[in-house]
Amino acid sequence: MTDSYLNFANSPVGGKLADVLGLPKPMVLERYKAGQPVIKGSVLLGGGTNAPLLETLAGIFKRIGAQTVAHAQLPQWTPIANQAGLMSGRWGVDGQPGEKVKALVFDATGLVDSSESEALYQFFHDAARSVLPCGRVVILGRPPELCRTPRQATIQRALEGLSRSLAKELKKAIAVQLVYVAEGAEGQLESTLRFLLSPRSAYVSAQVVRVGAPVGEGAAPADWSKPLAGKKVLVTGASRGIGASIAEVMAQEGATVICLDIPQAQASLDEVAAKIGGSTIALDIGAADAPQLLVDAAKADGGWDVVVHNAGITRDKTIANMKEHFWQMVVNVNLSTQERINDALVESGALKAGGRIVCVSSISGIAGNLGQTNYALSKAGVVGMVQSTAPIFAKKGITINAVAPGFIETQMTAAVPFAIREAGRRMNSMSQGGLPQDVAQAIAWFASPASNGLTGNVVRVCGQSLIGA
Repeated sequence: MTDSYLNFANSPVGGKLADVLGLPKPMVLERYKAGQPVIKGSVLLGGGTNAPLLETLAGIFKRIGAQTVAHAQLPQWTPIANQAGLMSGRWGVDGQPGEKVKALVFDATGLVDSSESEALYQFFHDAARSVLPCGRVVILGRPPELCRTPRQATIQRALEGLSRSLAKELKKAIAVQLVYVAEGAEGQLESTLRFLLSPRSAYVSAQVVRVGAPVGEGAAPADWSKPLAGKKVLVTGASRGIGASIAEVMAQEGATVICLDIPQAQASLDEVAAKIGGSTIALDIGAADAPQLLVDAAKADGGWDVVVHNAGITRDKTIANMKEHFWQMVVNVNLSTQERINDALVESGALKAGGRIVCVSSISGIAGNLGQTNYALSKAGVVGMVQSTAPIFAKKGITINAVAPGFIETQMTAAVPFAIREAGRRMNSMSQGGLPQDVAQAIAWFASPASNGLTGNVVRVCGQSLIGA
């Protein structure tokens, strides 16, 4: 649906009126279009005195065709960049800011004590005003739980406060992320940087991503524009809204898509599948025999590579007024069914080694929501399922991650009362709702064969909602 205020605030008259009245002025987000480069514009590099990831970054920037410049505090970047075949130079002259850039990347992995935080101050103090609209900021750190000393863990954990505050300060639809890279997992960073630096992550901000040791086999795709070529992907709840968008993006990424929804949605399910050259399964996934039916279907299809658990329902009432069957229905479809299907597909081998499971949680499961105790429990349970099963599935070479959408413009949110709908749209750092494709792009990142260093992650697609953590 159309966000009329967004269009108004970006008109000549509306923009002036918003300025006079002090109203929010959401920017039209730059979103990914097929064939465009990962990033348009220069990347400004910063880091501490010890910045261990620079050689890794040089290789990645070379492969994505990024132009780079370095802050004065990082003189070691230029020879590393030149050795990698990158054209690079120094940003700023005589203490004056340099050119406007599209992204800032700071290597904080070498910080081991809070007394070293001045390097962060100096870089962001100098560069904060130099990021172009719809730009990107990525801070790279080490997972605090894996740090060698308490002081190292302290400064690394402190990066979360910095990244979330920057995401609120920079405005202009600039997204800020923190990526914790485990030692030895540097080679798994590329798919994450490609996503976070690109328009694919337009509605993702203030998130913490953990990149760890590779799970099973994974390799860079031969064609990064079609990373899912040759893969078979099941998408549940695919007949409309976010599910239909996920199916479309998976197909655009090269996958053969199996679209699943309830039998009552057969007509719209067929329409989605026909549009992307996929197939359909009409099935109530809440039924007791659904897991075995999916195992049989997957084996008949030669096995599946990716399962996207998008199907979900709401039955909203305050718990005092909620009927028991509404509670049972929501928990069964949104959570218990996913557990049963995952177990059946993994244990039977119907989900191939090297497979990906991507779940759709919700900001409601993180922050809670009035009248949604059943829904919030189920979506918080999805987070728990992802985090608890990740190490178990990793032993079989399978990753599991989740996205947690905030306010997304769908048929469901279009039916929300006007005042609540407007609050949902504006109460985030982007001052607007997201689109189904924003959720789909995040899922495609997790689904990529090159993302085998990502498991157990829960990433919000909410424009840094002001509700919840």
